[in-house]
Order: sequence, then structure tokens, then C-alpha cells
Amino acid sequence: MTTHERVVLDVEGLRMRYGTTEVLKDVNLRVHHGEVVCLLGPNGAGKTTTLEILEGFRMRSAGRVEVLGTDPAHGGDDWRARVGVVLQSWRDHGRWRVRELLAHLGIYYAEYSTAQIRRPWDPDELLAAVGLTAQADKKVRMLSGGQRRRLDVAVGIVGRPELLFLDEPTAGLDPVARREFHDLVERLADEQDTTIVLTTHDLHEAQKLTNRIMILSGGRIIADGTAEELAERIVGEDEVRWSHDGQSYVRSVPESTKFAFELFRKHGESITDLEIRKTTLEDTYLSLVRQSTGEQETVPEDAAGAASADSEGGTVR
Repeated sequence: MTTHERVVLDVEGLRMRYGTTEVLKDVNLRVHHGEVVCLLGPNGAGKTTTLEILEGFRMRSAGRVEVLGTDPAHGGDDWRARVGVVLQSWRDHGRWRVRELLAHLGIYYAEYSTAQIRRPWDPDELLAAVGLTAQADKKVRMLSGGQRRRLDVAVGIVGRPELLFLDEPTAGLDPVARREFHDLVERLADEQDTTIVLTTHDLHEAQKLTNRIMILSGGRIIADGTAEELAERIVGEDEVRWSHDGQSYVRSVPESTKFAFELFRKHGESITDLEIRKTTLEDTYLSLVRQSTGEQETVPEDAAGAASADSEGGTVR
């Protein structure tokens, strides 16, 4: 069995109800060893609830869930030692010094070190890995926001987990701290052989960090694939804009480069203001979420007065 064939996380028919409100209606997903997967969705979609169930922190209403071959609702200490968790926020132990905290936590993981459960990090190696060597003797409450988030990751991976959950990992970080955090996550995936599942509503983050994106909306996984696969599956066409003889045109076409070449071949230098807009993850995401929630697609204001198609098949504006 190759690395990516081994199933790390397997969910079928997951449901979660709070009173009469059904937050998760029928979630199905599967993650293989070595993947970095993003659970993407709008606020309130149930991303955090899903992760809490997978982590064993919340009991589900129905469905089958296996994480590292175990139902997380019944996972023991040896199972928990194989799973790392980074919550949205974590503010305990403010009086601890950074290195002391990591050394203390490492003691617990050492008790479960087996052939299956890897030995915990050496504190100094872990500090170097997350870029906190210079802050080793600082108290936790004295760290900056970005440094604090790095420590959150250090706490989550101190036991060298096989599977790491990151819930909204860069929420509240400034652009520099966010970029540094992205670099850290990429190193963990590449160098530590760690399967990572993260939640976010940041489209750029999802596209930058992950191998695969699952969009959660309306209580279900409504799409699953790479950013490129999702864009091709839902939209599949690029938008081409150009001007000719004082008129502006726009058209959606599957092969924008070929279409632009034909325009120039036919009209030469009389073609001006040519612009090709490629389908983006944002286009796909918004389209899918609208479909899942029953929202109607809005018509852009500049399309309200569109006239008939010209000889090239574009819309005159």
C-alpha cells in the first residue's frame, strides 16, 4: 500500500444537530496519508463543528467516523497521542516560559512512544522548527500574535502527530505573520510526514497551502478537488473582453488563447483593450455556495444594458 493509498480519515453520513437545528446534514469525506486538505466554507457552515467531532471533542448525532482507524468518540490516550490539534484560540499557561511548557508537554507523549507512535520532539529542536528559539525563555503572555500562533503549532505537534488539525490557523494574524505561518505549515507537510486538515474561509490560503479543497456549505460537502479541478468543473470558461471599431465586447470561451489569436488574425491592430480573465477559485467558491444555499446569481450592473451579439459572438457593451 503506497503512502497516499492509506486512509487516515474516513467519514460517511455525518450529522450534527443542536436542538432542532441541523448543522451537518450528510457529510462524507476521506483523507489519505500525506495529504494537506482544506475544509473551506463561509462562517457558520459547520467547519469547526466538523473538526471537533473528528478530534473527539464533540459527540455527533449520527454517521460513521474513523480517524486513524478509530472512532474518535471512543479514542483512548494512545490514539490521542497520534493526533495534533491547533484550536482557533488558546490562551492557557500565560505564566509558563516557552521552552518549559514544551518540555513539560513532551513528557506525556513520551509515555506513549511506540513503533506506531513517534517519539516527541526535543524542545530545542521543536523551537527551531517553529522559529521560536529566540523566545525560548520568554513567558507565553509576552509573545506577539504571530509568535503565539507558532507556539500553538508547537503545542499541537510536540508529540510528532501523524495527523494535525488546524482550525482557522491564521485568523487575526497580520500579513507578515500569516506568510511566516504558511511557510511553517508547508515545512511540516514536506519534512515531518504529517497529514494536515485545516479549516479556513480565506480562499488564497486554501489555494496556497493545500493539495485538495473540500467546500462545506448547507451542511454537506458540495465540492472536492484541487483548485484547478473545481474551477474547470463548475465554470470551465474564461472571460475575454476587447474593443473593436469603438465598440466593447465580452465573451465566455473555453479556449481563450485560441479565441484571442483568431481575433487578431481577423482584425489585426484594430483590436484594442484585450483582456482575458481566467476562472478563479473565488468564482468557483461563490458559484457553489450560491447553488447550495439556493441563492440566485446576481447580474452585474454593467450587463444590464447589454445588446445583441456581434459577428464574433461577443456581447456588445
